[in-house]
Amino acid sequence: MSVMNVYFAGIGGVALGPLAEIARDLEYTVSGSDPNGGLMTKRLTETGITIAADQSGEFLSAQHQHAPVDWFIYTSAMPENHPELIRARQLGIAHIVKRSEFINFILTEKRLKMIAIAGTHGKTTTTAMFVWAMQQLGISVSYSIGTTISFGPSGKYAPGSQYFIYECDEFDRNFLAFFPELSIITSIDYDHPDTYPTRAEYAAAFTQFMSQSSQVIMWSHDQIEELIVPPATWQLQDNEVIDVALVGVHNRANATLIAKAAEYLELSNQDSMCEALNSFPGSARRFEKLGDNLYSDYGHHPAEIAATLQLARELSNHVVLVYQPHQNVRQYQIRDEYTDCMQLAEQIYWLPTYLAREDPALPILSPEELAVNLVNHEVVTFADLNDALWNHITTARATGKLVLCMGAGTIDSWLRKQLDN
Repeated sequence: MSVMNVYFAGIGGVALGPLAEIARDLEYTVSGSDPNGGLMTKRLTETGITIAADQSGEFLSAQHQHAPVDWFIYTSAMPENHPELIRARQLGIAHIVKRSEFINFILTEKRLKMIAIAGTHGKTTTTAMFVWAMQQLGISVSYSIGTTISFGPSGKYAPGSQYFIYECDEFDRNFLAFFPELSIITSIDYDHPDTYPTRAEYAAAFTQFMSQSSQVIMWSHDQIEELIVPPATWQLQDNEVIDVALVGVHNRANATLIAKAAEYLELSNQDSMCEALNSFPGSARRFEKLGDNLYSDYGHHPAEIAATLQLARELSNHVVLVYQPHQNVRQYQIRDEYTDCMQLAEQIYWLPTYLAREDPALPILSPEELAVNLVNHEVVTFADLNDALWNHITTARATGKLVLCMGAGTIDSWLRKQLDN
């Protein structure tokens, strides 16, 4: 029997990287391409997966000639006219799909039940937290987490496991491809305006996803307008938050969702779960400590900013925020929400928006336009990723202030380079 050959276009991304690790665990032959280096690419290369920066189609052709590619899996960010996607079609590869179809194939082949972690905010940390707890309790699970973690690979297939814990993203309507055994909804707000132009469409997608789930666990306060909650939903009340030794209100809330999920699935009792969660080490770019008084966080929505600042203030009374907005098209949707979300920061350095998947017809909103309604506007300094900013960060850290750098763009990689210099 021949070995399955799987090629990932965009293999270094947080969506496909974990799947590449799962494919390797399944003893498939894995290769891929990604023009950008990063933590995921580095980790995959170290495990022996061949990755090329070339996405012209030449590398794919060479791989296909060496051993015919069975599955070509491409990132949602790849346009339909991308050279590598065009080449895959020219080569006649049998399965040219986005990640959801490949995941469903694995679920069927290995008879895995999906535990989906969905929601506007907190998916990555909650997924990582759930995987960590299962490891501490000695329960074998397969999983996919959209970041790198310190306690294992980002994606894993565990032979004989019953459940697949999956960070189930709503971008590109990815989560609508699944019918989970259990879905945990961390929060429902409004995001991804490039996929969902209106709040009503966003709510309708969550309504459909929840109706496709055998059971849902969520917070009752996430009853946003136009959301229809199916009967098979366990709605937790705010007074049900468990007593767990984690920093941050949102982390304790997400830990509660996990504990209730484990209770529903009869995997653990609450005391054992709390003990396991208390030692959770965190995940990359989710309030990740990079050095003394220096933290990096992926958050880029006002609700995420407020929650992470609350967490930071549990550790320090003096928090400096460095913020890089993400996507100009998103800023048009959330600009009016930049009001009190940063009030717990005593100093703010506001960077230009990181641009990705933009509408060229939309003028770029300036930092000054975005920050104008902040209640603490007087503490804002407009800055760039340069030596002057690094000097401000260094001074703040040296005086004992906690510096929190937030954004989903280049801010994290810039920080790491500064620390390496």
